[in-house]
Amino acid sequence: MNFQQTDFEVRCEWGKQGVVQLAPASDVMIVVDVLSFSTCIEIANSRGAIVFPYQWKDDSAKAYARSVGARLAEKRGSSGYSLSPASLMSITQGTRLVLPSPNGSSLSLATTTVPILTGCLRNCKAVALAAMNYGRKITVIPAGEQWSDRSLRPSFEDFIGAGAIISYLEGSLSPEAQLAVTAYRGIHKTLEPLIKQCGSGKELIERGFEQDVDLAANFNVSDCVPNISRWSI
Repeated sequence: MNFQQTDFEVRCEWGKQGVVQLAPASDVMIVVDVLSFSTCIEIANSRGAIVFPYQWKDDSAKAYARSVGARLAEKRGSSGYSLSPASLMSITQGTRLVLPSPNGSSLSLATTTVPILTGCLRNCKAVALAAMNYGRKITVIPAGEQWSDRSLRPSFEDFIGAGAIISYLEGSLSPEAQLAVTAYRGIHKTLEPLIKQCGSGKELIERGFEQDVDLAANFNVSDCVPNISRWSI
């Protein structure tokens, strides 16, 4: 119980274990994976596409896509839809897309006991307002990234994204949630350049995906509250 932050209405905790630990004490959870899962979901949903998260990009993903009548996202940088926000700007209404992701997708599938929303910088206010319709016990989960050994790497962009969402939530904030808000408010005036300068942003830019970083850094440009389809896997 010590790690569930149950003395507070608005909580914040990192990664998959954060989902597992805090789900029993939550009315709704918000997964924040700014670069790039949550941003991809917002862009795809706002254009009328349906996204199915999946944890692995392997042959099982192909079988899963067939089972739900969806197309499988391609490798980032290919000519098709992928875990690149820019690739989804032209996605057509009604498209069904399986989107593998070791971070955002994995967290979105980590519990079936509570509703899961996905939030990013593009829709932080809209997602916060929607979350309050589910109840007062709200948990915000910055996804973080992974080191080469698959351990959690807390990331600048997800912590700031979590803080931005929490800043619009009502209710008592846990110390962890307060820290996220303080971090966000401390840098929000220079948010876009800092996203490009942080480790995750620099990595994507060096790989040729600067447009993805630009799209992810856009602040409150969308009223879309993403819905993900979580079929049995």
